Amino acid sequence: MGLFCLLWLPLFYLFWVSVSPAGSGSGIIWALLPGSIGAVLQTVLGSPIEPHGFGFSRWAAVLVDIAILPAVLPLVVCALFALLRIIPNNSDLTGFALLWLIPGALIRAVSRSALQNPWLLILTLLIWTAIAVGIPFFLRIIAERYPSRLMFIPVLFIPALPLLAATSYWAFFSHRRTTGALVLTALCIPMGIRVIQSFRAANKRR
Repeated sequence: MGLFCLLWLPLFYLFWVSVSPAGSGSGIIWALLPGSIGAVLQTVLGSPIEPHGFGFSRWAAVLVDIAILPAVLPLVVCALFALLRIIPNNSDLTGFALLWLIPGALIRAVSRSALQNPWLLILTLLIWTAIAVGIPFFLRIIAERYPSRLMFIPVLFIPALPLLAATSYWAFFSHRRTTGALVLTALCIPMGIRVIQSFRAANKRR
């Protein structure tokens, strides 16, 4: 289990680079460096929201600590870096985010608190991966001129993914495993579709 936590994101990144034609390997230092700084700061400073019990404050803390800061932020930073021409315009959002997340995953994997809750750490890694792949999946649909009358569908799903991520983690944390599993499945569907699409496209290019 500990080996899975250490290797999941690096191996998934290598897999993603092998099937994605969008320049996933560009801007490596610009992803790893701020990702490392952010992971250390989050570990040292802790949660900006103090959770109490299993209610809304716990869910809000999970939304910020597990979904927005670690997984959504690198996607925003990647888009900003591309806009400022710090990294190439064709840099892959998913590849950038996966690289960003690796230092945080390693820190959590070796920390004492992570070792006490290995299943929650595995869940965290799956949530991060689902967001890193899922949000760019819907952005890609929008960029490919989705029918305007249906544009609200992918637009709504983008903010829905972090909310699903927080709900899934909160449900597992609160011992509502059936609810957590159902929400996690819904969260991972876009990732599964995108991975299958990329894998098929890579096979055609070969």
